[in-house]
Amino acid sequence: MANVPGYVLKNSRTTRERAEKFISKIYFTDCNLFGKLYPKECPITALRHFAAPGRIPYSEAVKGDFKETKVGNSFGPLWSTHWFDLSVDVPADWIGEEVRLIWDSQSEALIWKDGVPLQGLSPESKRTDFVLTKSLKDQTKYRLYVEMACNGLFGGGLNGQINPPDNNKHFTLQTAKLATYDRDVAALIHDLEILTDMAKLLENDNRGYQALFAANSIVNTVVIGDRETYHRAHQIAVEFFSEQNSPNQHVISAVGNCHIDTAWLWTYDETKRKCARSFTSTIRLMEEYPDFKFACSQAQQFEWTKQLYPALYSDMKKYIAAGRFIPVGGTWVEMDGNIPSGEAFARQFLLGQKFFQKEFGKPCTEFWLPDTFGYSAQLPQILKLCGISRFVTQKLSWSLVNKFPHHTFWWSGIDGSRVLTHFPPGNTYGMKGHVDEVLRTLTNFQDKGRSNSSLYLFGYGDGGQGPTEDMLERLNRMKDIDGLPKVKMATPDEFFTEVEANDSKKLCHWMGELYLEIHNGTYTTQAETKKFNRFCELLMREVEIFSSLSLAESVARNVGPNAFKYPAEEIRRLWKSVLLNQFHDVLPGSSINLVYKDAVVLYKDVVDSSSPLLTKALQTLVQTQTSGDAKAIPLVANSCSWKRTKVVEISADQLTAALVNRATEPPVTQQDFTGKTLVITSAPSVGFAPLEPLSSLVNPVTVEKLSNGNIRLQNGLIEAVVDDCGRLTELRFPGSKKNAVAPGLYGNQLVLFDDVPLYWDAWDVMDYHLETRRPVEDVFEKAKIVLEGPLRASVEVSLKISDASYVKQLIVLDAHSPCLAFNTEVHWHENHKFLKVEFPVNVVAALATYEIQYGYLQRPTHFNTSWDWARFEVCGHKWADLSEYDWGVAVLNDSKYGWSCINNILRLSLLRSPKAPDEAADMGIQKFTYAVMPHKGVFQDAGVIQEAYNLNCPLRIDSFVLPDTSAVSRSFVEVDSPSVIFEALKLAEDAENVLVGRFYEAYGGHTTANIRFGFPVKNVKLCNLLENPIAEAVITFCPTSKSVEISFSPFQIISLLISI
Repeated sequence: MANVPGYVLKNSRTTRERAEKFISKIYFTDCNLFGKLYPKECPITALRHFAAPGRIPYSEAVKGDFKETKVGNSFGPLWSTHWFDLSVDVPADWIGEEVRLIWDSQSEALIWKDGVPLQGLSPESKRTDFVLTKSLKDQTKYRLYVEMACNGLFGGGLNGQINPPDNNKHFTLQTAKLATYDRDVAALIHDLEILTDMAKLLENDNRGYQALFAANSIVNTVVIGDRETYHRAHQIAVEFFSEQNSPNQHVISAVGNCHIDTAWLWTYDETKRKCARSFTSTIRLMEEYPDFKFACSQAQQFEWTKQLYPALYSDMKKYIAAGRFIPVGGTWVEMDGNIPSGEAFARQFLLGQKFFQKEFGKPCTEFWLPDTFGYSAQLPQILKLCGISRFVTQKLSWSLVNKFPHHTFWWSGIDGSRVLTHFPPGNTYGMKGHVDEVLRTLTNFQDKGRSNSSLYLFGYGDGGQGPTEDMLERLNRMKDIDGLPKVKMATPDEFFTEVEANDSKKLCHWMGELYLEIHNGTYTTQAETKKFNRFCELLMREVEIFSSLSLAESVARNVGPNAFKYPAEEIRRLWKSVLLNQFHDVLPGSSINLVYKDAVVLYKDVVDSSSPLLTKALQTLVQTQTSGDAKAIPLVANSCSWKRTKVVEISADQLTAALVNRATEPPVTQQDFTGKTLVITSAPSVGFAPLEPLSSLVNPVTVEKLSNGNIRLQNGLIEAVVDDCGRLTELRFPGSKKNAVAPGLYGNQLVLFDDVPLYWDAWDVMDYHLETRRPVEDVFEKAKIVLEGPLRASVEVSLKISDASYVKQLIVLDAHSPCLAFNTEVHWHENHKFLKVEFPVNVVAALATYEIQYGYLQRPTHFNTSWDWARFEVCGHKWADLSEYDWGVAVLNDSKYGWSCINNILRLSLLRSPKAPDEAADMGIQKFTYAVMPHKGVFQDAGVIQEAYNLNCPLRIDSFVLPDTSAVSRSFVEVDSPSVIFEALKLAEDAENVLVGRFYEAYGGHTTANIRFGFPVKNVKLCNLLENPIAEAVITFCPTSKSVEISFSPFQIISLLISI
């Protein structure tokens, strides 16, 4: 009777839960498998502690004053570092067994041995043990160090992950011991995890019942402590897993990753250590799992690892060469996908791809940006020009309103360029190797029939750490099981190559931006960071342009050892700082306060270091003399590719110098209220000219107070009337009856909204905020005239926003300007409020136009569909426009990115006041400028784009001692087509005496442009954004006129290699 099997009751729930409890970490561990995973334990022989003075290197740490400590002690506070010296004496009777260190300090940590980082630890990523030896031999004594970072995987938010950090937080050393590890028990645990999950998730499927039967058989077979039963039980699982899928089953390509946010709820400096913790753990897994493939983005993180952890970097390079540790992305960091300028996008790829090429012998072929908050419609062209034709992200799965209709598709940009795009249908880059995830990947996939493949990204991410041993064991069991999709370890290249070969002609297309229907508050949060970003992007542009021109002139003059030396390394260093701060949790405004303190330090360094570079370049360019009795002559420099005539501010000395030898009539001047002198002067396209103030004005600026108390400003180009609150009641062209301000409404209407999101405080502004609109119309100081012309008229007004906040504006109209500017200073001390400015426009239009990188994008002004109303807050750059036939109004700005246009009301978002994760976000004094520009005809012909550049790139006035006081104007780049914008000029990365010039078509049409250079040029060739010549492209350069004629298609970006 002993051999007669008993019967099994057909209760699937109790049977399944029985198997689950048999591997539970919580229940019945005294008699289940998990309780035998670490069968033997012993304490660490000696444990000593050193409280480090900061994030110090290993070589310094081991010299610290270590003192005895014990398990149960707490260490802190948050962000501090503690080192532990571990003396380990393994019991002799453990010979032949696998021995692991078990460490849980409730924080992140890194194990070191002999100066080499070995593996990261974190209880949040289920990694709390480290293999000392897989089979203990004669060596039983070990000496290890543990670097404890007093922060969790996601920092240390007070009572919530995204809350501001708890700076008093301490971490308790809960576990520090040695243990043996039973791999047979581990194998059974992994077997049962897969079987019980299949039984649960395929509950009504025959295969689910088969999995349940196998799991139950394993539990019945195992006798705890009897290893022979372990082997028999495991064979039951092996037989089940050997029952394979059909050949046409969906194939999931599993790629490990750790997605380390370069800063977020922790600082840049902590990220450097996160890289070490994550990458060492990955290397240890690669040593054990030969099929394991791992994708890793962000050149900045590779560079940090190279600098700080050379031994680790050497291991990484070995696996990179083997094709298993795979650089992806091609960018310096995983940047925000909306806010950076087009040129900043180009530099992300230029510096990133050059780094990967130099370090690993090849660039990246996939753009990898899984976690940013939407994707610009100009990215496909930029990708193609950087040698990338594939794109991976998953963030659009977060959209609140509409479900994106594709997972594998062709994405086309505003110029028509297209890239093969894939959204992993599991909707996360942090898969854990579970059955429900692979089933969800198949169920969600929206391109069934068109494609039979998808990506599966696994590993702990955001805070790093990446894949674990358990994940790999589970995935290995799911390679080819009947009832589940096929799972194979693969590289991104292998996945895309298969799709390109089998599916590319069957895929759907999506054109335009990939708009994320959440996190649209990030266009506005952290105003200071965004202001610095815009300023530094354009400052670097001018440094490069004038440094390049100085180099060209110096080469032409052949001045030998005294030649101008282009500061390539310094410019590259400064660009890296700008690009680093464009990381997708820094520039958008969603990081902790410490991150923004670091960002400001980097920005100020860019500003302080760039200024002398720019001065040096201009000095060389104009051939400044350093001796003699000659006086300094003021020059006007212009980096834009059109002639400009503008009102500028100068000192009294500069005015005196400008009038030396002047035989014409006295200039028109005006004193402003700061003591500066105002004059109006001109500068040529991309060049300089002596400051020559105009002697007369056809249309001087006038300002007058009307009988009703309103104030009228006019300059012959536009006429504006403002009321006591500084609101526009009229905006028109002189002599016209058509008012650009909608009837009964006000332009420059400041409005305040409640701004309380559902959860993601710094990230989200919700649609319902629009229901809480409150006009700001409580006057502190009524509008008053402070400057009366003839060059500038100004009106000052102060408004109360609340008992804690107020705004002061200077409304400015300059001679020769088509724009009315609003120089704004806000003393902002709000809680969950959103400040915007409205311009109700007397226009009927279904679409509004917004500048984006190297072009513009049109979006609906109506809420006809859910796709329309989900875009109630959108991203734009320097300008937005609302027009009807032959008439329109544009709004320009110097530092803002959030916009909305509903019906005929164009709104610019100014300031938010979230309290998490930075409780001080935007608090204090904020200064910015926006302007309104009515125009006739289409905005392209009216010069809206040029005026936006003019606002952001003011003419530069510098004084130099010149060899000839009758210095002439110089124009170095001239473009005869106004639709073609000159964007950049720099030294080529890999060629001597070769410049790179960048131009783009800005109007959205076909054109041919003649580009003339005002410096000696030997030859001109077309190149891509990586500065590689385009072999099939031929253009004709005319050496006599030093010009080249180029045809542009709509929004096309063209780069030139210019030999000097």
